[in-house]
Amino acid sequence: MTTHSSLTDVPGLRVGHATLTGEGRLTGTTVVLAPPGGAVAAVDVRGGGPGTRETDALDPRNLVQRVEAVVLTGGSAYGLDSAAGVMAWLEEQGRGVRVGPDPSHVVPVVPAACVFDLGRGGDFTARPDAVTGRAAVEAAAGSEPFTPVEEGNVGAGTGAVVGKVKGGIGSASVRLDSGITVAALVVANAAGSGVDAGTGALYGRYFEGRPVSYPDPGVHEEATRRLAEAASVSASAAASAAGSGPPPLNTTLAVVATDAALSKAQAQKLAGTSHDGMARAVRPVHLLNDGDTVFALATGEHSLAADAPLALNEILAAGADMVTAAIVRALLAAESVETPGGKFPSYRDLYGT
Repeated sequence: MTTHSSLTDVPGLRVGHATLTGEGRLTGTTVVLAPPGGAVAAVDVRGGGPGTRETDALDPRNLVQRVEAVVLTGGSAYGLDSAAGVMAWLEEQGRGVRVGPDPSHVVPVVPAACVFDLGRGGDFTARPDAVTGRAAVEAAAGSEPFTPVEEGNVGAGTGAVVGKVKGGIGSASVRLDSGITVAALVVANAAGSGVDAGTGALYGRYFEGRPVSYPDPGVHEEATRRLAEAASVSASAAASAAGSGPPPLNTTLAVVATDAALSKAQAQKLAGTSHDGMARAVRPVHLLNDGDTVFALATGEHSLAADAPLALNEILAAGADMVTAAIVRALLAAESVETPGGKFPSYRDLYGT
């Protein structure tokens, strides 16, 4: 199997995006589609302003064991409507929790979480809906196995911003010595910054295990000036649209997946420790105006050794590492955007790297 450092390196997982741009739009939806029969799923919410759907079903104490898809979407709470389109598509495929004698009698459980990107394209009312969600899940279903995740300004990352810098979609994976794959997909969209204000380096790069290449001080000074200018433009646009200039609501979302066989409780532990990856790459994190949420999926291809109760540890550590790496990739893949809703420069345009 060829690996691409992508969530789809976990066998059976597919990812689809639906991107909405132009005419005041700068948003979209991303769907992670599990293999038929679903994947064990869990969630951990750390932000103070989350927007979610069906997350209670993932509690280890509750009935549902597996889910067929996870939805990440822009549009704040309005964008959660996109999950309805995914649910309708899954019902048509007969995929979901069986609730009746006929194979078509299913109720798909579709956990979803949203990021705040309202108005960033200029139109506050432009947001994903059920049609957008259906387009994203159809894109996932129509992709070939192991197709790398498209990164940057796509899907739920279309209108994403990290601090003052354009955010987006990023993904990363690792194959452990045990043969188990651990991977992450992130929608990087945070009130905090991903860039060290003192050096211009991405915070996440301090954890790559190799010497950090710092931007030239002159380049960093010019980037700081350009960011301040862009922030002023964006603040004016936001104030004009809203009648005031409140702090932006944000949220970073992640799906961390593995082909290991995990229980719901173990998957929830993976979701929780993976938040450490956010804390390394974004500062500050988990604020009241963030809704930071991590979903964990386990497809069950590789059993953990019964005589090694700490075997889960390497998966937990890798989950956090992959979230950090995915945030770095999101910031490097993002492209600058200027709309009536604001000016959002990319890290590459600012630093040339």
